[in-house]
Amino acid sequence: MDYLKIKLEKIPRIGLRYAPILKKLNLETVEDFLLHFPFRYEDYSERIEIADLQAGEAATVMGEISQSKMVRTWKKKMMITECFVSDETGTVRAVWFNQPYISDSLTVSKGVRLSGKVSEDRNGLFFGSPAWELSSRTPTNTGRLVPIYPETEGLTSKWIRWQMQNLIKYADALIDPLPENILKGLHLPKLSEAVKSLHFPKTLQEFELAQKRFAFQQIFLVQLATQKVKISWDKQNAVSMHFNEELIKKFVSDLPFTLTDAQRKAAFQILKDLEKPLPMNRLLNGDVGSGKTIVAAIASLNAIKAGFQVSIMAPTEVLARQHYESICKIFASYDINIGLLTNAYKLINNFEFPILNFESNQNDECLKIKTLKIQSKLEIKNSKLQSIKNNKLSKEQLIAELRNGNIDIIIGTHAIIQEAVKFKNLALVIVDEQHRFGVAQRAYLQQQISKINDGLPGKIPHFLTMTATPIPRTLTLAYFGNLDLSVLDEMPKNRKSIVTEIITHSKRKEIYDFVEKEIASGHQAFIIFPLVEESEKLTELKAATQEHEHLSREIFPKLSLGLLHGRLKSTEKEKVMQDFKDKKYDILVATSVVEVGIDIPNATIIIIEDAERFGLSQLHQFRGRVGRSDKQSYCFLFTGSKTTKAKSRLGAMEKTSNGFKIAEEDLALRGPGEFLGTRQSGLPDIAMEHLANAKLIEIAHDYAEQTLLDSPDLGNFPLLQKELGKFQANIHLE
Repeated sequence: MDYLKIKLEKIPRIGLRYAPILKKLNLETVEDFLLHFPFRYEDYSERIEIADLQAGEAATVMGEISQSKMVRTWKKKMMITECFVSDETGTVRAVWFNQPYISDSLTVSKGVRLSGKVSEDRNGLFFGSPAWELSSRTPTNTGRLVPIYPETEGLTSKWIRWQMQNLIKYADALIDPLPENILKGLHLPKLSEAVKSLHFPKTLQEFELAQKRFAFQQIFLVQLATQKVKISWDKQNAVSMHFNEELIKKFVSDLPFTLTDAQRKAAFQILKDLEKPLPMNRLLNGDVGSGKTIVAAIASLNAIKAGFQVSIMAPTEVLARQHYESICKIFASYDINIGLLTNAYKLINNFEFPILNFESNQNDECLKIKTLKIQSKLEIKNSKLQSIKNNKLSKEQLIAELRNGNIDIIIGTHAIIQEAVKFKNLALVIVDEQHRFGVAQRAYLQQQISKINDGLPGKIPHFLTMTATPIPRTLTLAYFGNLDLSVLDEMPKNRKSIVTEIITHSKRKEIYDFVEKEIASGHQAFIIFPLVEESEKLTELKAATQEHEHLSREIFPKLSLGLLHGRLKSTEKEKVMQDFKDKKYDILVATSVVEVGIDIPNATIIIIEDAERFGLSQLHQFRGRVGRSDKQSYCFLFTGSKTTKAKSRLGAMEKTSNGFKIAEEDLALRGPGEFLGTRQSGLPDIAMEHLANAKLIEIAHDYAEQTLLDSPDLGNFPLLQKELGKFQANIHLE
């Protein structure tokens, strides 16, 4: 009989009463229950003598009950159970409130263990509602490392521990998916031993080894998943594009600025990748303002002049439009047709070259094309498009233009990889802020790109992914193990360092005066708030909408203030940002929607309210909204927090503007779950806790590589193959 597959409702003491509650935690079988791990432990392992107890400490004592009684308080009508426990060194009192049933078990002369926090009142030291067990029982809730489990209404950790004690014997039936050579090589315990040690560790070392085993297993599975994608990707063919050195040298020399060494190195790596008949699969990891767009433009130009199409994809319409404007400016003097494909955009701009803007129409589901301020006739080969305002272009016609190759670069959201969109010869796909698509979509995104209708039989596009959030090397290896890496860790030479300062309440007026002076000299400012409106849980935080009114009336009555938050429609956000860019507003009051996607070179000040509420990496992203020109810029971190921890965290922002150093500090302070965004991480807690362990990740990476070398389809490791399938289904890496 397979005891592991027994339904929990069939287990005595669980039955139909608790099974539905356990199902809320996705626990349906004995195996599910055994793999429901604690998320922390109370350390009651050290037993001390009663005479050595001290107030404020957690402790475990063992002795005999010398006195036990139950009393009712008149004022609160509360039942209090009180007993006195004695050992050879003394006596201590223990008190429980409204748990009258305890007095039936704790009778005089019985041996008992107590674990909990020691308090003190006028009658001396006492335990307040401690965990207790008869000393004749095997320690479960006292006298050990006591596991605390994820709970739900109707279930306590104590109840789970009792059930676990009854079911833990079935752990011996668990089949270990990790090959024996890996377990021996790393001196890791077998699955059955590790499960027992996680639930009921005898020592801290035993628990740490079991946790390390599961952390390795989960990171190893992630590495297998990403490397399998890499192996599959490397078997594909791509077009080989000659590195047009003369063209690129001229393009670079014509730029109004000098490339950094990091930009040159990254561009060279990408151009050499494009020469290979194997598809490029590279991550361009750069800091805010480090110049990723120009590197992507160099790769795009090389591909277009080799006769191929390029697609640039962003996770939001705002970012797509930002890229569209940048690419249009960069290639203003080149004969390149650039299209923008998003759900709904109304562009307002003054570019003196063709603008293609596709805007959904709710009535006839058509796409409109607008051409604004065009000096010459818009000519596209084999195209019926004319430079007539409000000319309608059906979705089918748009797809036809892409399929005919009349659009060289198409910029947009994930709509680009929809099945209906076909190309003539798409050879390069660039995805910006790929981590914002979510961990769950990454491998899927890459697979979709490999299936894209690129018009090149037997080939798939080269793939470049970019991120403006500096990712520490550890996380890069863990999450992007299937990608080659280029790092932009230098800033352009003409950029002045942004002055960053922590501002307490007493200096507010001084900063507001400074803002007015900067605006009087022609500059603009951002003021960032953590949320849009007051919530019951965060009533102390200023809501952006209310603060916008307050700032407009009380602080800056002579200035024009705009308001931007996440609940605005895309078109409304777009208008606010465009108005700010056009200097219709002096100050933009905003929530975290400005973290990426808005480039205002004229803005020189950013004020971040309640700065301690944000992670360091997010604060660094905010700071990157200013300092985007040669003007001196300032970042003021407003905080009311007086804690040493908050001051220390924010102090890191004052000390350095290096995004990679800040990201490493953020990772160390908040852990990988918060750094990445827990909902996006996809990984179980144990793996998340160990993602800062570079050595463990490197070991997992190497073992995954060797395992797939020995058996690319894992056919030689059927248990591991099955476990990988379950793992991918649960965390949706594919």
